[in-house]
Amino acid sequence: MKQTKIYIYGKHAVTEALAHAPKAVTKVYVDTRTVEKGVQSLIAKAGVPTGPLALGQARSDMVRGTAHQGLMASLSLHELLVPYNTFAEKLEPRKETMLVLLCGVEDPHNVGAIIRSAAGFGAMAVLIPTKHQAQVSGAVVKASAGMALRIPLVPIESIENTLRDLKKRGFNVYGFAGGNGRPLMQEAFNAPAVFVFGNEALGLSKPIQALCNSTLSIPLNPRCESLNVAAAAAVALFAWNSQNPGALARS
Repeated sequence: MKQTKIYIYGKHAVTEALAHAPKAVTKVYVDTRTVEKGVQSLIAKAGVPTGPLALGQARSDMVRGTAHQGLMASLSLHELLVPYNTFAEKLEPRKETMLVLLCGVEDPHNVGAIIRSAAGFGAMAVLIPTKHQAQVSGAVVKASAGMALRIPLVPIESIENTLRDLKKRGFNVYGFAGGNGRPLMQEAFNAPAVFVFGNEALGLSKPIQALCNSTLSIPLNPRCESLNVAAAAAVALFAWNSQNPGALARS
């Protein structure tokens, strides 16, 4: 059965949701013994249904020891995620338009960290395949430091079809291929850009690389074989932003 909601946890994540994605919040679970009155007032002001937080409501990632700080919320994925067609209809590519597309990133913490970097460096959205990819979850929201609630998250059915469509719309597609691509700092980012980040172990497949306008690499000291995909994404997005600083002014 297709997942329709997720659970987020902790004061920061829940307050971010109430502030930036209130329509997606379906219910907030509160331990009134530990949650301060100010947060309880914020929840009441939002007009969201509430209920007591009980251990039986905690999800598996919380059971493994993640602190929920007496606060948890359920979010509707229908309200949180933006369908690709809806997103594309409103898309007006400019030089300072940048998208991030994930391609088989399996660790939710890497997904969350990439979303955080995407939001921080001015990406317009993060595109997330619906298969063979870690999906949006409480762990992803927490790892993103709440940024998953501030930047559009766009599910896509086909990576190949999406890249072809974006190229028709004027985007240059940049894939990361370990040490085999063009050095990142030699690239001139002078057109709308899509950055594609692949699986932690396997990287990008040959068919996906073939759809890229360029494959890029990050030069490293010989003693370091590679960067974690989330770290590589942060470096790449910073390099893009250094040439497109106006993206930082866009909310």
